[in-house]
Amino acid sequence: MDFFTAMRIASSGLSVQRTRINVTSSNLANVETTRTEEGGPYRRRSAVVAAVPLSETFEEVLGDTLHDKTAGAEVVTIASDEAEGRLVYDPEHPDANAEGYVEMPNVNVINEMVDMLTASRSYEANVTAIQAIKGMAQSALEIGS
Repeated sequence: MDFFTAMRIASSGLSVQRTRINVTSSNLANVETTRTEEGGPYRRRSAVVAAVPLSETFEEVLGDTLHDKTAGAEVVTIASDEAEGRLVYDPEHPDANAEGYVEMPNVNVINEMVDMLTASRSYEANVTAIQAIKGMAQSALEIGS
């Protein structure tokens, strides 16, 4: 694997983790939102990630066996969790139903904080990988001079 392929893999990981952090931040920001444009309470969102082949050049597409097995990652879509939210008794709330219950968003703050922490650590790991790749490239250039 060459330096550029390694950089593309690590940078795709950075992009995915940045999106995961943004989605988790949105979930945390809307933990009390009971009314959305779509109607009803806010629904938890999550990033759906998939592996994508890194074949870009003609040589890679033609069948270079190394690149056939090399993949990066990308966010395919942002999915909404359709699970029901918890019901809270608050008859004074403008979104309360006839029985006085308000459906709250299906966001669990603890789960979101765990997701934020794992995405943050994964982001840091990809940054470390890029720094290591850069260091190897610099060392390789120094050998040749």
